Amino acid sequence: MSGIFIVAGFNHLFNLEKTSERLANANFIDIIGAIIDPKWLIISSGIVMVVAGIGFSLGIKTKWSAIILITVLIPITLTVQVGQLSTLGPLFKNIAILGGLLFFVLNNTSNVKY
Repeated sequence: MSGIFIVAGFNHLFNLEKTSERLANANFIDIIGAIIDPKWLIISSGIVMVVAGIGFSLGIKTKWSAIILITVLIPITLTVQVGQLSTLGPLFKNIAILGGLLFFVLNNTSNVKY
């Protein structure tokens, strides 16, 4: 599950213009743009997704990594996918990922043997 965040984070960092274009088409871009520069959000969310995704995949502070990934996933989902028919697939994917992350937040997984 962490791989999707690592890949998406690097995509945010190395494809900034393409990600900016997608964000420009989001329904709530006016609200976001009034609060903060969208490019700064893309860069910061990319860094957070890579770092927390790696921590999550290595089992380092798994619960905290999951919480951090949730705090990034929810605003992205609400701003980019909600209210657009073309993003229904990614919307449901994000909801499923949210469920998986919640599992790690709500359960003690520190003693799980892999």
